[in-house]
Amino acid sequence: MTWSTREVAELAGTTLKAVRHYHEVGLLEESERAPNGYKRYGVDHPVRLLRIKRLVDLGVPLSGIADMGDADEHPEEALRVLDAELAASIERLQRVRAELAMILRHRAPADLPPGFSQVAGDLSDADRSLILVYSRLFAPERMRELHEMLLDFRRGPGDAEFDALPADADEEARQQLATVLTPYIRALMARHPWLGDPGAHALRGTAFAERVIGKAIVDLYNPAQLDVLYRVHLALAAESGSDDARSGDGSGGGDGHGDG
Repeated sequence: MTWSTREVAELAGTTLKAVRHYHEVGLLEESERAPNGYKRYGVDHPVRLLRIKRLVDLGVPLSGIADMGDADEHPEEALRVLDAELAASIERLQRVRAELAMILRHRAPADLPPGFSQVAGDLSDADRSLILVYSRLFAPERMRELHEMLLDFRRGPGDAEFDALPADADEEARQQLATVLTPYIRALMARHPWLGDPGAHALRGTAFAERVIGKAIVDLYNPAQLDVLYRVHLALAAESGSDDARSGDGSGGGDGHGDG
Protein backbone atom coordinates (compact mmCIF):
# COMPACT_ATOMS: atom_id res chain seq x y z
CA MET A 1 0.00 0.00 0.00
CA THR A 2 1.25 3.47 -0.83
CA TRP A 3 0.69 6.85 0.76
CA SER A 4 0.15 10.23 -0.85
CA THR A 5 2.10 13.29 0.24
CA ARG A 6 -1.02 14.70 1.85
CA GLU A 7 -1.67 11.49 3.78
CA VAL A 8 1.92 11.36 5.04
CA ALA A 9 1.73 15.01 6.16
CA GLU A 10 -1.62 14.51 7.90
CA LEU A 11 -0.38 11.43 9.74
CA ALA A 12 2.66 13.31 11.05
CA GLY A 13 0.64 16.38 11.94
CA THR A 14 2.70 18.59 9.67
CA THR A 15 2.25 20.42 6.38
CA LEU A 16 2.90 19.67 2.73
CA LYS A 17 5.39 22.53 2.74
CA ALA A 18 7.30 20.93 5.64
CA VAL A 19 7.43 17.57 3.85
CA ARG A 20 8.82 19.23 0.73
CA HIS A 21 11.38 21.07 2.85
CA TYR A 22 12.54 17.82 4.47
CA HIS A 23 13.04 16.43 0.99
CA GLU A 24 15.06 19.49 -0.03
CA VAL A 25 17.43 19.32 2.95
CA GLY A 26 17.90 15.55 2.65
CA LEU A 27 16.08 14.49 5.82
CA LEU A 28 13.42 12.56 3.96
CA GLU A 29 14.20 10.50 0.88
CA GLU A 30 12.31 11.30 -2.29
CA SER A 31 9.57 8.83 -3.17
CA GLU A 32 8.84 7.19 -6.48
CA ARG A 33 6.15 8.68 -8.67
CA ALA A 34 3.08 6.89 -9.90
CA PRO A 35 2.29 6.88 -13.66
CA ASN A 36 0.01 9.87 -13.09
CA GLY A 37 2.97 11.88 -11.69
CA TYR A 38 1.88 11.86 -8.06
CA LYS A 39 4.33 10.85 -5.37
CA ARG A 40 3.71 7.53 -3.65
CA TYR A 41 5.31 6.74 -0.31
CA GLY A 42 5.95 3.42 1.39
CA VAL A 43 5.42 2.97 5.13
CA ASP A 44 9.08 3.77 5.85
CA HIS A 45 8.49 7.36 4.73
CA PRO A 46 5.73 8.27 7.22
CA VAL A 47 7.65 6.44 9.97
CA ARG A 48 10.75 8.49 9.17
CA LEU A 49 8.64 11.65 9.05
CA LEU A 50 7.11 10.84 12.44
CA ARG A 51 10.61 10.46 13.90
CA ILE A 52 11.66 13.80 12.41
CA LYS A 53 8.53 15.48 13.76
CA ARG A 54 9.12 14.03 17.23
CA LEU A 55 12.69 15.29 17.34
CA VAL A 56 11.62 18.70 16.04
CA ASP A 57 8.99 18.87 18.80
CA LEU A 58 11.72 18.12 21.34
CA GLY A 59 13.70 21.05 20.02
CA VAL A 60 16.38 19.23 18.02
CA PRO A 61 17.41 21.45 15.08
CA LEU A 62 17.13 20.02 11.58
CA SER A 63 20.92 20.10 11.22
CA GLY A 64 21.16 17.92 14.34
CA ILE A 65 18.61 15.48 12.97
CA ALA A 66 20.59 15.24 9.74
CA ASP A 67 23.74 14.41 11.70
CA MET A 68 21.98 11.55 13.47
CA GLY A 69 21.34 9.63 10.25
CA ASP A 70 18.45 7.33 9.44
CA ALA A 71 19.47 4.46 11.69
CA ASP A 72 20.04 6.42 14.91
CA GLU A 73 16.90 5.50 16.84
CA HIS A 74 18.26 6.62 20.21
CA PRO A 75 20.46 9.72 19.71
CA GLU A 76 21.57 9.90 23.34
CA GLU A 77 24.49 12.30 22.92
CA ALA A 78 22.50 14.76 20.82
CA LEU A 79 19.67 14.71 23.34
CA ARG A 80 22.05 15.28 26.24
CA VAL A 81 23.46 18.34 24.46
CA LEU A 82 19.94 19.59 23.82
CA ASP A 83 19.00 19.01 27.47
CA ALA A 84 21.98 21.10 28.63
CA GLU A 85 21.03 23.88 26.23
CA LEU A 86 17.44 23.83 27.46
CA ALA A 87 18.59 23.92 31.10
CA ALA A 88 20.67 27.01 30.35
CA SER A 89 17.73 28.63 28.55
CA ILE A 90 15.40 27.90 31.46
CA GLU A 91 17.89 29.39 33.92
CA ARG A 92 18.18 32.53 31.76
CA LEU A 93 14.41 32.85 31.46
CA GLN A 94 14.00 32.43 35.22
CA ARG A 95 16.49 35.26 35.77
CA VAL A 96 14.59 37.41 33.30
CA ARG A 97 11.29 36.66 35.04
CA ALA A 98 12.80 37.57 38.41
CA GLU A 99 14.06 40.85 36.94
CA LEU A 100 10.65 41.59 35.43
CA ALA A 101 9.02 40.93 38.80
CA MET A 102 11.37 43.43 40.46
CA ILE A 103 10.78 46.01 37.74
CA LEU A 104 7.01 45.66 38.05
CA ARG A 105 7.07 45.64 41.85
CA HIS A 106 9.11 48.84 42.06
CA ARG A 107 7.64 50.40 38.89
CA ALA A 108 11.21 50.96 37.81
CA PRO A 109 12.59 51.82 34.36
CA ALA A 110 13.23 48.66 32.37
CA ASP A 111 16.55 49.88 30.98
CA LEU A 112 18.51 49.74 34.24
CA PRO A 113 21.06 46.92 34.70
CA PRO A 114 19.94 43.81 36.60
CA GLY A 115 19.36 44.38 40.31
CA PHE A 116 18.96 48.15 40.23
CA SER A 117 15.16 48.27 40.24
CA GLN A 118 15.09 48.61 44.03
CA VAL A 119 16.95 51.90 43.96
CA ALA A 120 15.54 53.34 40.72
CA GLY A 121 13.20 55.68 42.58
CA ASP A 122 16.14 57.27 44.37
CA LEU A 123 18.08 58.09 41.20
CA SER A 124 17.93 61.13 38.99
CA ASP A 125 17.78 60.75 35.21
CA ALA A 126 21.47 61.61 35.05
CA ASP A 127 22.35 59.01 37.69
CA ARG A 128 20.39 56.30 35.85
CA SER A 129 22.15 57.18 32.60
CA LEU A 130 25.54 57.00 34.31
CA ILE A 131 24.73 53.58 35.77
CA LEU A 132 23.94 52.35 32.27
CA VAL A 133 27.35 53.57 31.14
CA TYR A 134 28.98 51.86 34.13
CA SER A 135 27.30 48.57 33.20
CA ARG A 136 29.38 48.56 30.00
CA LEU A 137 32.61 49.32 31.83
CA PHE A 138 32.59 47.05 34.87
CA ALA A 139 32.19 43.34 35.53
CA PRO A 140 28.99 42.06 37.22
CA GLU A 141 30.68 41.82 40.62
CA ARG A 142 31.54 45.53 40.56
CA MET A 143 28.02 46.39 39.48
CA ARG A 144 26.72 44.34 42.41
CA GLU A 145 28.97 46.32 44.74
CA LEU A 146 27.68 49.55 43.23
CA HIS A 147 24.14 48.34 43.85
CA GLU A 148 24.99 47.49 47.46
CA MET A 149 26.48 50.93 47.89
CA LEU A 150 23.28 52.56 46.66
CA LEU A 151 21.26 50.42 49.05
CA ASP A 152 23.52 51.39 51.97
CA PHE A 153 23.44 55.12 51.21
CA ARG A 154 20.04 55.72 49.72
CA ARG A 155 19.35 59.41 49.27
CA GLY A 156 22.22 60.66 51.38
CA PRO A 157 22.51 64.23 52.66
CA GLY A 158 22.63 66.76 49.86
CA ASP A 159 21.44 64.36 47.14
CA ALA A 160 18.14 66.12 46.50
CA GLU A 161 19.85 69.51 46.57
CA PHE A 162 22.49 68.30 44.11
CA ASP A 163 19.86 66.98 41.69
CA ALA A 164 17.97 70.27 41.83
CA LEU A 165 21.04 72.54 41.67
CA PRO A 166 20.57 75.02 38.79
CA ALA A 167 23.37 75.60 36.34
CA ASP A 168 23.70 79.24 37.48
CA ALA A 169 23.88 78.47 41.22
CA ASP A 170 26.02 81.06 43.02
CA GLU A 171 29.35 80.53 44.77
CA GLU A 172 27.84 80.26 48.23
CA ALA A 173 25.30 77.60 47.22
CA ARG A 174 27.97 75.53 45.50
CA GLN A 175 30.35 75.64 48.44
CA GLN A 176 27.65 74.86 50.97
CA LEU A 177 26.56 71.83 48.99
CA ALA A 178 30.15 70.64 48.57
CA THR A 179 30.62 70.92 52.32
CA VAL A 180 27.53 68.78 52.94
CA LEU A 181 28.49 66.16 50.34
CA THR A 182 32.15 65.74 51.31
CA PRO A 183 31.69 63.64 54.49
CA TYR A 184 28.96 61.63 52.81
CA ILE A 185 31.21 60.77 49.87
CA ARG A 186 34.14 60.14 52.21
CA ALA A 187 32.03 57.49 53.96
CA LEU A 188 31.13 55.92 50.62
CA MET A 189 34.76 55.64 49.62
CA ALA A 190 35.78 54.26 53.01
CA ARG A 191 33.28 51.44 52.71
CA HIS A 192 33.86 50.89 48.97
CA PRO A 193 37.54 51.73 48.32
CA TRP A 194 37.37 50.85 44.62
CA LEU A 195 35.36 54.03 44.06
CA GLY A 196 38.56 56.00 44.58
CA ASP A 197 39.99 54.54 41.38
CA PRO A 198 37.20 52.87 39.42
CA GLY A 199 39.22 52.79 36.21
CA ALA A 200 41.60 50.26 37.74
CA HIS A 201 38.70 47.80 37.93
CA ALA A 202 37.34 48.39 34.43
CA LEU A 203 36.99 45.60 31.90
CA ARG A 204 38.71 47.51 29.10
CA GLY A 205 41.42 49.22 31.12
CA THR A 206 41.88 52.42 33.08
CA ALA A 207 42.43 54.84 30.19
CA PHE A 208 39.27 53.84 28.36
CA ALA A 209 37.12 53.85 31.51
CA GLU A 210 38.38 57.23 32.71
CA ARG A 211 37.80 58.76 29.28
CA VAL A 212 34.25 57.40 29.05
CA ILE A 213 33.36 58.28 32.66
CA GLY A 214 34.77 61.78 32.28
CA LYS A 215 32.82 62.47 29.09
CA ALA A 216 29.62 61.01 30.53
CA ILE A 217 29.79 63.09 33.71
CA VAL A 218 30.45 66.30 31.78
CA ASP A 219 27.49 65.60 29.50
CA LEU A 220 25.06 64.47 32.20
CA TYR A 221 25.59 67.13 34.90
CA ASN A 222 25.31 70.89 34.59
CA PRO A 223 28.26 73.29 35.23
CA ALA A 224 27.25 74.04 38.81
CA GLN A 225 26.96 70.33 39.66
CA LEU A 226 30.34 69.67 38.05
CA ASP A 227 31.85 72.46 40.10
CA VAL A 228 30.42 70.96 43.30
CA LEU A 229 31.93 67.58 42.41
CA TYR A 230 35.26 69.26 41.74
CA ARG A 231 35.17 70.99 45.14
CA VAL A 232 34.41 67.68 46.83
CA HIS A 233 37.27 66.09 44.91
CA LEU A 234 39.66 68.80 46.07
CA ALA A 235 38.51 68.53 49.68
CA LEU A 236 39.00 64.76 49.76
CA ALA A 237 42.36 65.04 48.01
CA ALA A 238 43.49 67.66 50.52
CA GLU A 239 42.51 65.38 53.42
CA SER A 240 44.57 62.55 51.96
CA GLY A 241 47.50 64.78 51.06
CA SER A 242 47.14 63.83 47.38
CA ASP A 243 48.64 65.85 44.56
CA ASP A 244 45.16 65.82 43.06
CA ALA A 245 44.29 68.56 45.52
CA ARG A 246 45.90 70.88 42.98
CA SER A 247 45.61 69.00 39.70
CA GLY A 248 42.27 67.15 39.88
CA ASP A 249 39.78 67.81 37.11
CA GLY A 250 36.66 66.79 38.94
CA SER A 251 35.71 64.11 36.43
CA GLY A 252 37.04 61.09 38.32
CA GLY A 253 34.85 58.36 39.69
CA GLY A 254 35.46 59.03 43.38
CA ASP A 255 32.26 60.90 44.12
CA GLY A 256 28.78 59.88 45.11
CA HIS A 257 27.08 61.06 41.94
CA GLY A 258 29.94 60.02 39.68
CA ASP A 259 29.24 56.50 40.92
CA GLY A 260 25.52 56.52 40.81
